[in-house]
Amino acid sequence: MQFRKSIKHQKNNYMKTKKVLWGIALLVLFSVNVQAQKKQTLTDEEQVQEAVTKEIDELFTSKDFLKIKAKKYADVKGTMVFDVGVVQNGKVSTFFKVDSDIKNIDFINWMSDYILKHKFFFKLQKQQRYKIRYTATFE
Repeated sequence: MQFRKSIKHQKNNYMKTKKVLWGIALLVLFSVNVQAQKKQTLTDEEQVQEAVTKEIDELFTSKDFLKIKAKKYADVKGTMVFDVGVVQNGKVSTFFKVDSDIKNIDFINWMSDYILKHKFFFKLQKQQRYKIRYTATFE
């Protein structure tokens, strides 16, 4: 009788240990995933300039952007210079068209909205803001 209780007790301990180990493994796995997705905090203006330029380049070559431009604004060609204001959490705070040989107001407004909705994949230090000048050429 004592032997049966001992085996049952060992089996229960084994199952509890197994559950705890799986829980720990999942916790570690999710922690690593969250760390990998954490936004980088940029402190140098040149780093911010590079990151903004890279992300806007990617934005303008994305399938979503190209699909909408081809469908609604296929005839729009030219160059647009604009300033983008970026704030602490990577949000675009301002969009200001500096110069453009593109005269289609609907396209310019769409561009403004498109950029203003974008959130960059980096952060800035508290109370930090940057204004980045970008030149886009549409063909």
